[in-house]
Amino acid sequence: PMTEEPAMIKETVQPYQYRARKYEREDIDKLSEYTRAELINGRLYMMAAPSRMHQWVVSELLFLIKNHIRRKKGKCKAYASPFDVRLFEDDSVCVQPDILVVCNPDILTDSGCCGAPDWIIEVVSESNASYNYITKQMQYQRAGVKEYWILDPEKQMLLAYDFIHDDLPCIYPLRGTA
Repeated sequence: PMTEEPAMIKETVQPYQYRARKYEREDIDKLSEYTRAELINGRLYMMAAPSRMHQWVVSELLFLIKNHIRRKKGKCKAYASPFDVRLFEDDSVCVQPDILVVCNPDILTDSGCCGAPDWIIEVVSESNASYNYITKQMQYQRAGVKEYWILDPEKQMLLAYDFIHDDLPCIYPLRGTA
């Protein structure tokens, strides 16, 4: 008898989407607290829930960062998404970085952060790679973020931007498994 190969089902990855009209801060404030969205210069980017691996990486990094701050008795605070960061006073950019570290408590509010965090880490997913590598990197640098890391589990690398001292990022290979 002829046997059939099992059918392979692959989930499609939906890229970040933005709506066509120009949006403002008030529009993002009207969204449900359960809706993940970012606003960059009038474009509203709707975000899907992150994958299990993405969340595992974020939670492990957040744990390590918070423990380091505690051991050093530091005053900085580390947060994970969803956490609104309004990068500019004109509210033209509101993002939700995967991880952010704020050392200036004056920019923290009850609803998030108003100003540039000291350090931001984004974990790249297949659906948001160019968004993190280009769109967000430019906004973070323009806003005055001191350090920006892009962790890419698929490419097994970390890009580390030190916007204070260097124009080019350092590239580090990642080792290990989840």
